[in-house]
Amino acid sequence: MKTARQLLAEKAIDNILSVTPQASVYQALQVLAEKNIGALLVMEENHLVGIFSERDYARKVILMGKTSAGTPVSEIMTRKLLCVPPSATIDECMAIMSEKRIRHLPVLDGDKVLGVLSIGDLVREIIDEQKFTIAQLEHYIHS
Repeated sequence: MKTARQLLAEKAIDNILSVTPQASVYQALQVLAEKNIGALLVMEENHLVGIFSERDYARKVILMGKTSAGTPVSEIMTRKLLCVPPSATIDECMAIMSEKRIRHLPVLDGDKVLGVLSIGDLVREIIDEQKFTIAQLEHYIHS
């Protein structure tokens, strides 16, 4: 079973995508669209202060009658974050995400952000592990 650190290493992302709390929701949405992702970390001076997701936008801007251009990310971001250490297993990450109904899980080594795992990252990894196990069992049966 792989760890969060191993899965992040395989993603091979050079930088952590983030916005500042002062950025407008519109600016954050532009980054989400440009990078084809569903959430951004909100960082202030290399310190994680929240996460901004499409879900935040849908529930806290559109439905509340706010504007994307006039609303700072800090006003609608999720502040109460669930994070995991790099040693967390894929199963542990999946359990947290399923139980808490979240789609993005920051990975922190102390206070340092290493990256973000998405539910898609975890599902792909679990499928790959299952395919490997099936192939090994088929090989064993046919040997």
